[in-house]
Amino acid sequence: MKIQMLPSTIDENGRASARQHLMSIIIDDCVAIDAGCLAMACSDLQRRQVRDIVLTHPHLDHIAGLPLFIDDLFSTLTAPIRVHATREIIDILERDIFNWAIYPRFSELLNDFGPVVEYLEFLQGANFDVRHLSIRSVAVHHKVSANGFIVSDGRVSIAITGDTAETDEIWELCNTTPDLKAVLAECAFPDEMDKLASVSDHLTPRRLAREIEKLHDHALPVFVINIKPMFREKVVEQIEALNLPRVEILEVSKIYEFESEPPVVAGG
Repeated sequence: MKIQMLPSTIDENGRASARQHLMSIIIDDCVAIDAGCLAMACSDLQRRQVRDIVLTHPHLDHIAGLPLFIDDLFSTLTAPIRVHATREIIDILERDIFNWAIYPRFSELLNDFGPVVEYLEFLQGANFDVRHLSIRSVAVHHKVSANGFIVSDGRVSIAITGDTAETDEIWELCNTTPDLKAVLAECAFPDEMDKLASVSDHLTPRRLAREIEKLHDHALPVFVINIKPMFREKVVEQIEALNLPRVEILEVSKIYEFESEPPVVAGG
């Protein structure tokens, strides 16, 4: 399984920055988990291949690129963009985004080939298929109804917490997923902003450290995502100071590959 977190922020030199204002993770160049920066940052290959978008929750940093992605492809789509989401998220998108005031209601529009968007509802706690992937939705603890996911390609699995405060079920599922290769976990705020983290249902480095203690496999890698951009340096510094050997920051644009067996090294 191949994953890539798309860049979303430009530095003063006009280059992609490590900071993340928006969130979108691409799996195997064809399935998007969230669409915060999908339209703005996907590769040409991903733009041609991504037709399934799975949403963790409807906050703007996770959906901002969705209307633009559909808009970009509108006239060329020979099959609809499939948006996988809970009923609550679908209703919020139709009420607050695709409402003709903020953006066109694409669910009411056709191009020369037919519909351009299709909503596929999933239930929290249920398994559903997306292309070659099997995904288990897990309710997590956030200000709105939000989902984490266990994503499997039949050989390996990864876990994505999405935005969450302290929670239990996703860690319990991690512990019962035998082919799990990595966890992508949020850590939005530095420790000194613990009160805001608590109010907004996010994690800090200390809170994250306590959460990953719930993992039984102490060698399982944990990659940190969703660091608030203004606090990135402080959060990274605090995570490093905790000396958590299995934890690292997921790098923007870097392609990570997870295999069922270690790669064979020539001459090894």
